[in-house]
Amino acid sequence: MKHKKGRDARGESNGDGGSQKGGGEVPLSIQLDIVEHPGGGGGGLGTGGGGSASFFEPWREQTPGSGSGHGSSGRGGGREPPEKRLTLFALRLAVLEKAASGLGKLDFVWATVVLLGGFASSLHITDFWCVTVILVGEGARVFSRSHELEWQHHATQTSTAGGALRSSSRFFRHIVHALADPAAAVGGGGAADDDARARAALFQRQIVAFMKRRAWHAPDVSLLPYTGWVFVSRKIGRLLNWLQLLSAFACVALSIMRLWRHDFGGDDNMRPALLLFYTLALAEASLFLFEKAYWTWKVSICKLLHQVSAECELGAYGLVSLTRFFYDAYSRCIAGSIFDGIKMDLVSFAEELILSDFLDEQLIGVRILQQFANSERSAGDTLRKVGTIPRSIDRLVEMLNWKRPDEEEVRRCAAEVVSKLAGKRQNALRVSGIPGSIESIMSLLYTGGNNAHAPVSQTPGDVAEDEASPAARGYDHLPFNLLGLLILKKLARDHDNCGKIGNARGLLAKIISFTQASPVLLRNPHASDSQVRAVKRALQLVKMLVSTTGSTGLALRKDVAEDVFTVSNLRDILRYGQQHRELQKLATDVLTGLALDESGKKAIVATGGVVKQLLSIFVSAEERELGGEAGEALAMLALESEDGCGAILKRGDVLDQLVAALQNGDARRLNAARLLRNLCAYSGEKHRERLRVATKALPAALSATMAERDKVLEVSVGLTAEIFRFIDGERFAAELRGAGVAEERAYAERLASVLRRYRYPEIRVPRMRRFVVQQVIWLVKCSRGDVYVELFREVGMERLLESIADTTSELECYHVFSGSVGISKHRENFSGIVDSALELIAGSGGGARAKE
Repeated sequence: MKHKKGRDARGESNGDGGSQKGGGEVPLSIQLDIVEHPGGGGGGLGTGGGGSASFFEPWREQTPGSGSGHGSSGRGGGREPPEKRLTLFALRLAVLEKAASGLGKLDFVWATVVLLGGFASSLHITDFWCVTVILVGEGARVFSRSHELEWQHHATQTSTAGGALRSSSRFFRHIVHALADPAAAVGGGGAADDDARARAALFQRQIVAFMKRRAWHAPDVSLLPYTGWVFVSRKIGRLLNWLQLLSAFACVALSIMRLWRHDFGGDDNMRPALLLFYTLALAEASLFLFEKAYWTWKVSICKLLHQVSAECELGAYGLVSLTRFFYDAYSRCIAGSIFDGIKMDLVSFAEELILSDFLDEQLIGVRILQQFANSERSAGDTLRKVGTIPRSIDRLVEMLNWKRPDEEEVRRCAAEVVSKLAGKRQNALRVSGIPGSIESIMSLLYTGGNNAHAPVSQTPGDVAEDEASPAARGYDHLPFNLLGLLILKKLARDHDNCGKIGNARGLLAKIISFTQASPVLLRNPHASDSQVRAVKRALQLVKMLVSTTGSTGLALRKDVAEDVFTVSNLRDILRYGQQHRELQKLATDVLTGLALDESGKKAIVATGGVVKQLLSIFVSAEERELGGEAGEALAMLALESEDGCGAILKRGDVLDQLVAALQNGDARRLNAARLLRNLCAYSGEKHRERLRVATKALPAALSATMAERDKVLEVSVGLTAEIFRFIDGERFAAELRGAGVAEERAYAERLASVLRRYRYPEIRVPRMRRFVVQQVIWLVKCSRGDVYVELFREVGMERLLESIADTTSELECYHVFSGSVGISKHRENFSGIVDSALELIAGSGGGARAKE
């Protein structure tokens, strides 16, 4: 049954959609079109040719590369990343800065070589001092610019992020504000500005509180002893910036004054030399001041940082993060090529920060990644870029182990990013391939020892000493539990990862402990959504593990069944979870998966009340939605298990309920027929007399055989073949007429038409041909065998059986399947059954009876 929600290869609802579809016409060759398994639950909600793909039919895992994930080629689905506006702004500032510095150097060389070198003795005293002041000021500014940037760069880190930007342009900001809005200049900023500053200040204080005090915080370093705050590095950066501004203003003033008066004196050559010097000085200082004014206009008036922060959806911490990013880009443009800064982007910037040794920088970086990974516009490009850098994935996984209270925010953000990474198959393989990654994810499942999900009995040593420390109990663990379960759930989509989860010491027990839900929680309509979601994710994960294919699935089902809390936790959910239907459905699906193996069947039968709850759900008129899943779990429990059949038959009216479901043709009939067939086949001799009640279902089964298709047809033919054990040929003829089939020939033609339709093994109905051939054998051997031998010869049954003998497959030799791996092989070889049918039809009916 394909449910409304998207499902992964193991029937797990993942919210990502995009499941692979199979099916289609079977070509005229022995070819098996194995489709993926869209649902672990049974259902029987379909009628006619509908029904559910389940453990009764084979399925294949999703092919590599399929599944969820954003396919956009870049952030924003074709839109330019917002931070490009900042890198372009940094480029333009760098152009102005380098142009000003180039003019300043040219002016410096001209003054030292030509003026002071050639006309020093001829210069007027006024020009001498003007040239000297300009040279000292501009020379110091030009040649110390890189050092001043270094100081300011340090000043933008962490708590003082943006301080250099504000201090370097405060004077121009006041001037421009006064020109643009005099009232605002007098009365201060608006409420929005105050609110933004308050949020930024809050974030600044937060990340300072997260600092690792074993290392110095660069902006707060005191350069000289006994000087206090006067000579801390951030003050030095501001001082150097103000000195540059004063130097530029002085240069402009002196240059304009001398160019205005131009009373240079001296010879003819000195006059043009001084004109050129003052002109270059004026141009250089003007460019520098224009750069500062442009800076102030974009940052303070146009609110460029605020705009980009809003577009990036970085929240309250956006200003601090973007200020740091902008200054890094600007510094690169100044220190190297002007194009170095435009190569930066916020994702790469965040990856560099999470590799830092300082917690405040790690917090900024991981918050940027968290926001971009959660944004629909930017998630695809962000996860693709992060997923291709092993160092970044290693650090994110490492952060999952950080348990100090001051590292809570970093750990939570890292867990969210890892959960997004695990949503893509290739990235999930990279995450699980990191040594110790499963153990790091397992650390997220720690409950603090005081959580309802903590197991009743804990193996000594499962909880590390540092986990039990007071620091580890300093914050709420449930959000981390949810993220840990989500990551494991996404990793479990891959077969190999399921094996790693099962092999991690103590992890399976932790996961199962989260399936525990108290009656108070289940009965409370106002229960915490987080607590219910934790149970749901744990059940989804366990369901995926017990549905794993091959030897890995066999080992996982055995380990899950051996945990003494598993089945009892599932029983409580079935018993008390009427207000949480989805939890009940998941619990039923887990029981179906466990019942695939004998160890699981024994655990279910040995736990009191489980079978009773499944039967109550199945027969309840109010539980139609869950009835199909409960029916499949019961059918799986009864399959080749006398103990399972005995536990089901303890309910006195179970056979009557199954017969009624078939006769009424309701949505449960598919699994009702499966269960009734298995009860007839595997209950043993002690229940034989009681099972004669199943003959009441024969008219409904015969009617379905004549009219239905696919799954319902298959199970109806199989049920009829088992009911034949309780009747003779005369009774069958009467039941056939009661079902509305007037002649035996019509029934024989129907069986032949079914074999013609299914000339090759069919994935959806792998037992169809086996059940039909079993009916053919019984009809030939019954008291009216001579009649059916002739009828089968007339309808071409012999040729059909010969064709089937040439196309038998291993697919038809198993009751159920785990993926494409068959489980619980039929006791009789299908080829042998076909050969027996051919021999019977080739001989006479009397001869066949003589052999018996």
